[in-house]
Amino acid sequence: MDLSFQKLTQALSLRQQISALEERLSSLFGGSSSSPAKGRRGGGRRGGGRRRGPMSAATRAKLAAAAKARWARRKGATTASSASAPAAKTARKTRGLTAAGRKKLSDAMRARWAARRKSGGPAPTASTKSKGRRKGLTAAGRRKLSESMKARWAARRKAAGKK
Repeated sequence: MDLSFQKLTQALSLRQQISALEERLSSLFGGSSSSPAKGRRGGGRRGGGRRRGPMSAATRAKLAAAAKARWARRKGATTASSASAPAAKTARKTRGLTAAGRKKLSDAMRARWAARRKSGGPAPTASTKSKGRRKGLTAAGRRKLSESMKARWAARRKAAGKK
């Protein structure tokens, strides 16, 4: 691609004409042109980088009601019942354990621990999980490791001396 000085100046001239026309268009429609703001290049937004002004509370409420209606249709409920905001807030289900569910789990764990104690097995803890393994090296393993490391270091010293 040949980017001569003449082509670059022509491109710059076209860019200036475009921006001048965009400004005229925006002044005609009260500042709401479809082009991005001056100096911005899209910036990763879906709307082409155009920054919107603040939204009124009424508009936010309309959007929220429309979103709730969409979700209600998707879930299979009627849109009329989900349109009222106070009813939707009180009917919202909270997740988590109920007191009865928590008690049921607690009783089940107690029964499991009692059965383990009765059978003579220890309760599962972090220290009993690795009981079968010894930690650290044995004396023979330590000696073998030491000898192999000494041999490696000697080989490195020998190789460094030849260079």
